[in-house]
Amino acid sequence: MPSMLDVAVVGAGPNGLTAAVELARRGFRVAVYEAAGAIGGGSRTEELTLPGFRHDPCSAVHPLAVGSPAFRAMPLDRHGLEWLHPELPMAHPFPDGTAAVLARTADETAASLGGRDADAYRRLVAPYLGRWETLARDFLRCQWDGLPREPLRYARFGLDAVQPAALLARRFRGEKARALIAGLAAHAIAPTTGVATGGIALVFALAAHEVGWPVPRGGSQSIADALGSYLRAHGGEIHTGFLVRRLDELPPARAYVFDTSPTALARIAGLGDAYRGYRYGPSVFKIDYALDGPVPWTAKDARRAGTVHIGPTAGEIEAALHAAVHGRDPSVPFLITSQPTLLDSTRAPEGKHVFWAYGHVPRGWQGDATEAVERQIERFAPGFRDLVLARAVAGPPEVAARNANYVEGDTACGAFRGLQTLVRPKLARVPYATAHPAVFLCSSATPPGPGVHGMSGHHAARAVWRRLRQTA
Repeated sequence: MPSMLDVAVVGAGPNGLTAAVELARRGFRVAVYEAAGAIGGGSRTEELTLPGFRHDPCSAVHPLAVGSPAFRAMPLDRHGLEWLHPELPMAHPFPDGTAAVLARTADETAASLGGRDADAYRRLVAPYLGRWETLARDFLRCQWDGLPREPLRYARFGLDAVQPAALLARRFRGEKARALIAGLAAHAIAPTTGVATGGIALVFALAAHEVGWPVPRGGSQSIADALGSYLRAHGGEIHTGFLVRRLDELPPARAYVFDTSPTALARIAGLGDAYRGYRYGPSVFKIDYALDGPVPWTAKDARRAGTVHIGPTAGEIEAALHAAVHGRDPSVPFLITSQPTLLDSTRAPEGKHVFWAYGHVPRGWQGDATEAVERQIERFAPGFRDLVLARAVAGPPEVAARNANYVEGDTACGAFRGLQTLVRPKLARVPYATAHPAVFLCSSATPPGPGVHGMSGHHAARAVWRRLRQTA
């Protein structure tokens, strides 16, 4: 009979690994069990197209990771994690060859918007600049975790953040500024008329000015590998290729922490319909490209940006999001794209590039959006198709097959709509706890939600630690 673990963690995504690290650092005996052949979950890097071309199947650009209070408290640089910053965090091109930009400074961003919108942008972000450390802890906190560190500033931020992005955009007169806000909000994969989508836009804008939108050298796998290395340095164990179907398949432990979807946890832990009201959201159609050269953007600013949003207008972005949410085929998708080899030559053979792009589609959609995606890219980068050496296409079925947490292709592990925007996975004093006293949930289905920031794992680890201390 194996000796009892203190904590068994199921799932080696960023949240599961963070929870494991937090507990191992407190002296608990921790082991992680991952069904896949490698750790990482949504933070992976693989050769999906041709030899030597290293792609990120899911997350690629990491403003919330580089700015995460959980990650910043760990010496991940000593475990191989190196951040690379593009000249511009993001560009949002228009058909006339110009672009709105999200720059490292608010002034440069404002200048790209022009006129009165420049002043309106400065007024929007000015109250929060220089306060990232405090604000990040507050807006990446668990809603039930006591008072914010700066209550008055957080209350002011909340008044802006709770607004729909479409309402926040009314502060601006020009299409460039409104499109910039809509594109930032669209990372939530929800209509910009939804509650709190303005907060998503504001957080991403502030992150660009405060901590940047970097990529990890070598790809997103580097984040998971650094967390794994740090965990092992504290005595933690990692077991890959270990599929857990029932709780009794795991070694005996004082606590079990699941970096899984709520429905998977309920099935494995025998919790029945504990999460019957939890809703999953739209999916993505993603293409990873091996290219013979850099993307030939018409807008010069797009050629120096790590991330490029392709809308172009707020109206087109909203229409694309509505189509995905309401089950319609994508015709003119809004695209979020990344070009990491502008910064990291290790990701492709000399002179070649990798390019990452996705648009939004209905959950479980089984169509092929390749033509729609490439038609949209060609609007802003004529000749793009001539550079394509190979492509790896993944619609909702393939996305779900790669990662069981992405139910029917929902990469956010839960819809960002209605009450679920603020309360995930269900109303509870401690959202990481379950009806089983030894079972906890730490995935992005819990506060503060999606993103590679590890904060859900951080908060869950604190809940586990308090429970173990009480039962010691």
